[in-house]
Amino acid sequence: MRILVIGGGGREHALVWKLAQSPKVDKIYVCPGNPGMKNLAECVALPLTDLEAVADFAEKESIALTVVGPEATLVAGIVDVFNKRGLTIFGPTAAAAEIEGSKAFSKQLMAKYGIPTAFFKICEDIETAKAYIMEKGAPIVVKADGLAAGKGVVVAMTEAEALAAVDDMMGDLKFGGAGARVVLEEYMEGEEASLLAFTDGETIVPMVAAQDHKRVYDADEGPNTGGMGAYAPAPVMTDRLKEKCVELVLKPTIAAMKAEGRKYQGCLYAGLMIKGEDIKVVEFNARFGDPETQVVLPLLASDLVEVMLACAQGRLHEVKVEWSDSAAVCVVMASGGYPGSYEQGLPITGLAEANSLSDTIVFHAGTKEIGDTIVTAGGRVLGVTATGSDIRAAKDKAYAAVKLIDFKDAHYRHDIAWRALKDK
Repeated sequence: MRILVIGGGGREHALVWKLAQSPKVDKIYVCPGNPGMKNLAECVALPLTDLEAVADFAEKESIALTVVGPEATLVAGIVDVFNKRGLTIFGPTAAAAEIEGSKAFSKQLMAKYGIPTAFFKICEDIETAKAYIMEKGAPIVVKADGLAAGKGVVVAMTEAEALAAVDDMMGDLKFGGAGARVVLEEYMEGEEASLLAFTDGETIVPMVAAQDHKRVYDADEGPNTGGMGAYAPAPVMTDRLKEKCVELVLKPTIAAMKAEGRKYQGCLYAGLMIKGEDIKVVEFNARFGDPETQVVLPLLASDLVEVMLACAQGRLHEVKVEWSDSAAVCVVMASGGYPGSYEQGLPITGLAEANSLSDTIVFHAGTKEIGDTIVTAGGRVLGVTATGSDIRAAKDKAYAAVKLIDFKDAHYRHDIAWRALKDK
């Protein structure tokens, strides 16, 4: 069978890598893809702003399954376009993807159906937002309502910081229309974890819990990023807490979406705050996380193609999804200056040497090819991932690979998985 993957980052590289392992696959196309995928898939240039043209390609090439990585393409309605043509696609419809596309919608859904989350207020204008901040004080969380590439959240520890974030989002429109409305949320203490799940809208199969590292510097210092690394499984998500999360969060959310006429199929990502035995939802995403995908998929023992087809066709209950007992660690190598401004087009060396290490794969996130040279082309450049018998073994392998790779001003955290190893 032929498969089409939409996207060109580290998440999509991981998806292509895992899908290519299926004996069912004859060929994979990826749009737009990146140089790291070239030995696994054919990179094609399709106009992602013209979803009908993408569907035309899928029909012409007899694509049996399309897998969508980026949230913006889901929110734009690619699944609806494919469904109308009877084309099989993994992902939620535009109506269902609003669970990520609008933080206000997501919070209102949780409030209506009793899904545990932080107290919040939705603000339509800058005066209301500032008055609420002054009333509640800090710390407080300021979130752009719409899609902001994982960067539209400010955890403000002071009132001044919160007011500045509101000015940035609502006054200066730093994130465009995404910040025209904001959600102000109580500050939650605890440890975060990401629990992704496969679902066909009825059956829910949770994946291995992961933990992302959002802050740019070691010890969780500095501004938020799209993610500087991840590891799985996350010890904070015990078996008992995972079961609790399924019962209190995942099942009610899928049922709520169905009740709202927004049946949810695909991957549902629950970002969770854990404090003791209490779980609250930080956010929902309508797709695989990045970089969580790079540590979750290497632990999947089942055929990803079979699982995704079952989700898209409403028969997930027929498939047994199995996981490895190993651990995985991903270290993101970023451009110097990220998440602010940074230089691009810098040559990268050591990729072949790093990829030659056992149990190691370098996922490309922001790269391009100039002649025979791979160069940087984004803020997050590479996701250096390794598996091992436990988290420490996986971490050691990942950092051994990182040390072999070099580009000017390369930046990475040195403490990925520190929470899992802090007592060891």
